[in-house]
Amino acid sequence: MKNLQLSVVHRLPQHYRWLNGFCGSKVEPVVSLNESDNDLIGLTLISHEGDAAWEVMRDMAHSLVDIQITCSVLECEGQPCLFLHRDDECTGLCRLKNMGVVIAEPAAPYLA
Repeated sequence: MKNLQLSVVHRLPQHYRWLNGFCGSKVEPVVSLNESDNDLIGLTLISHEGDAAWEVMRDMAHSLVDIQITCSVLECEGQPCLFLHRDDECTGLCRLKNMGVVIAEPAAPYLA
């Protein structure tokens, strides 16, 4: 788990759902957001690339599974992404922060 420190993740802007028949292995973006048991969020690494990114993402997934959060690491747009249920987002992000992961947030516009 030492790989998690100094890792930076960014939340993908879209919501996702499991592709029918591929729960846990394939996702698709959700066009219209409605309350669903199948509503997922995605996290992508912005601090690592290549094989190192896959290893770090798998370590993150293991740390979430340790606290009984169901998640999957899948390729999305050529990069490893960690997908978890929207209802587990707060708990999952808290766990990752406690493990040393930085969560990048979009900057709010500067208001003078």
